[in-house]
Amino acid sequence: MRPVRYIQEGVLKAEAQGARIAVWSMAISGTLAVAKLIIGWLAGSASVMADGVESAGDVLASGIVLLGLTVAARPPDKNHPYGHGRFETLTGLVTGLGLAAVGAGIIWKSLQDVGLRHAPPAVWATWPVAASVLLKSALSAVKLRVGRRIRSSALVADAWNDSVDILSGTMALVAVGLTIYDPERFLAADHYGGAAIGCIVIILGLRVVHETSLTLMDTMPSEEMMASIRAAAMKVPGALDVEKCYARKTGLRYHVDLHLEVDPELTVRRSHAIAEEVRNRVKSELSWVEDVLVHVEPYGERAFHGES
Repeated sequence: MRPVRYIQEGVLKAEAQGARIAVWSMAISGTLAVAKLIIGWLAGSASVMADGVESAGDVLASGIVLLGLTVAARPPDKNHPYGHGRFETLTGLVTGLGLAAVGAGIIWKSLQDVGLRHAPPAVWATWPVAASVLLKSALSAVKLRVGRRIRSSALVADAWNDSVDILSGTMALVAVGLTIYDPERFLAADHYGGAAIGCIVIILGLRVVHETSLTLMDTMPSEEMMASIRAAAMKVPGALDVEKCYARKTGLRYHVDLHLEVDPELTVRRSHAIAEEVRNRVKSELSWVEDVLVHVEPYGERAFHGES
């Protein structure tokens, strides 16, 4: 059984890794945003400009994620006995709302000049978009893997944000390619491509809002996770049954409420010792559990009162 201190140190390292990824993401997204905005403007491409605006939004999103991870790592205090983890979840929610707002802005900007006649975009407008697709593919995979491992809602939301870059970049390449291939027939494709990118961004933003809202509403974890809590508790000698077990996510980890059944003839001191051992066992075996509140119940009372 791993000591609790070892688990806590591992989680802190994971949080630091998430923060480093957010910083790298800001640097990469910022560089891509500047390149796409400048080249898109010089080349006359609405799709590339829209993709540049989306990348600029990525910089803000990664900054919000970094702030959330930093605040979430603070230890509990008098006013926040459950820690500051919920702030990380809130940053995920803000990221989703920001995505939806950016998507609406992209649609509005892309369709402004859709009916005007103008020269087609230059071929070199596709260069920064192609580079963005390659870089964001790697960045999204890393964020998603690390975010799921450390159970960071904000980092996973940022990974989905990067996946939009991949899709929007591909769409921009297709739209610009059609316009360059046949300007007479597909001149408006560049503008409609930008609007389509905006729609995708809005959909993804709403998905992130939905997922983070479930966490804020204390949605229970999966059945497998709950079963692992019960299994860890029942390994402790003297633990006869688990009457009830609830868990809610507070940032990167979960707080658990557990009703433990013990022999009703035990002393209060012995029952408390078993409860404390259950608490430590669950925390040491399950790295995603922040703390466990154990309430002791007399074994067999449910059967006596006819409860199922």
